[in-house]
Order: sequence, then structure tokens, then C-alpha cells
Amino acid sequence: MAKTTDSAALDEWYAVETAAEIQDTPVFTRLLGQDIIVSRGADGITVREAPAGPPLPVREKYGCVWTTLGAPRRDIFDISEALETDRRFVPCGWVTMRASGLRVVENFLDMAHFPFVHADILGAEPNTEVPSYLSEIRRDVDEVWATNCTFFQPRIAATESEGGFVQLTYRVPMPFVVMLYRVCPTAPDRLDAIALFIQPIEEDLCRAQPVMYLVDTASTQTSLLHFEQVIFLQDRIIVENQRPLLLPMEPRREIPTRADSSSIAYRRWLKEKGLRFGTVAGAG
Repeated sequence: MAKTTDSAALDEWYAVETAAEIQDTPVFTRLLGQDIIVSRGADGITVREAPAGPPLPVREKYGCVWTTLGAPRRDIFDISEALETDRRFVPCGWVTMRASGLRVVENFLDMAHFPFVHADILGAEPNTEVPSYLSEIRRDVDEVWATNCTFFQPRIAATESEGGFVQLTYRVPMPFVVMLYRVCPTAPDRLDAIALFIQPIEEDLCRAQPVMYLVDTASTQTSLLHFEQVIFLQDRIIVENQRPLLLPMEPRREIPTRADSSSIAYRRWLKEKGLRFGTVAGAG
């Protein structure tokens, strides 16, 4: 596939590598159908279109290298928790998936699959109902938010072995980034922040990395990684088996339920942006 012509996709920032992993050897990867090269030199990290294109804009943020193939109208979004020095920063590693990156975002937003895909961790039968919650497009910041979400989880976090109803908030600050905020079990007055950065390689191929900012002084780095990776690899199986691999934009292609409120808001937001990359265009 050639580089996309979708300006709505081109004019966004994307995390494409973990900054600490860029050393002397250049890394060859792809973004939106375009080959790119990520390398480190005397002046820091650079990104170019391959084989010998001009330098692309680069930012280092949240432990990742970010770049764009277009001209973003705004900078990379803020995660305020990243500035809190007592938090654990846990990058969980990249996982490649044969699916649209937009499908991955939508799966992250879906609480209804918890009891069936993440049994005995994020959900369990018979607690399968998704209570009503609020989904909205926040026009002042141009983001999608889902608030007042509650769900029963057998294991709230890596530190916990008993279940309970948890309060969750979802945030989509960019089309290929999604975040979850949850009450921290060891500090109930604070929220853990978990972000999922998605690199859309092709329309039906992407890779993603969860990055966590946690209030947790007890768990080992290995246990935190294992907890998140188990969940994410379970999601990978589901996402790769969805059909179509691209995200349908017309509501009648897939029957929504009350639990799909955040998905409906997300798709409406994408349509307003005119984003086509990774979607099934038009009615079908």
C-alpha cells in the first residue's frame, strides 16, 4: 500500500517507537502506508520518510518518539499524571495486530466484553450488565470522553486479589490514542492513568503499546507488565477476529446497544473529522 492521501490521518501525531530503544542502529518501520526511518544521531532522534526523504517533525513524549506525515493543527495531548513524580511509569511494549487501529480503540472502549474475554480479571459472569454512562464529544478540547462508567471486576489492578465495582473514565484525545482512568486501589483519592498509543501501519495493520502511570509502590515492574500484557494479548485475539478488519462508519452495518454509547460517539467524531484511513467508507 502507498502512503495515504487522507489529510485527516496525515495531520495527526503518532507514537512510532520507544525512545529508549533507539540506539546506534536505525529502525525501519511504516506509518500510514509510508516507510519511515527512525535514527539517533549527535543531535538526537530524527525521523525521515524512506529511503531518503527530508526530516519529519519529531517529539519525544511519554517515553515514545512521535512524528507526523502532515501538518497537525495542534500539539500532542497532555497527560497530567505524567508530571507527578511519585508515579510508576510502565511502558508495556509494542504488540502488532492485523486490524485497523480504529478497531483497537473501539475495543478498548468496550466494557461489555470484559466478562467473556478477560474472565476473572476485568469481568466475570453473571456480572455482565454495563450500567448506563455518559459519552460526549467535548468540543472545547476536541476529544471523546465516557464518564460515570462502573463495572464489576474480579481483579481491579495488579495489587489486588479481590473484586469490586470500579469507577472508570475513558478519554480519546486523538483518533489513534485512547486512555483509561481508574481509581487507584492503594490511593482512593487519585486515579491511575493508562494510555494506548497506536501506530497505524496500513489500513488493516497496526501496532500498539500500553503506557501506564500508576500510584503503586508495592508491585514489581515484572508483575505490572505481566498484568497488562495478559489483558492486551487477550484483546488481540478478539480484535484480529472481528470482521471487517476496518471500522464500519455507518451505524446500520453493526447493531449498537446501550453499552456501545462510547463507540457511537467515537465514530461520529471520526466522521466529523472526515477521517477515512482504516474505515469502511459509505453504506454497505
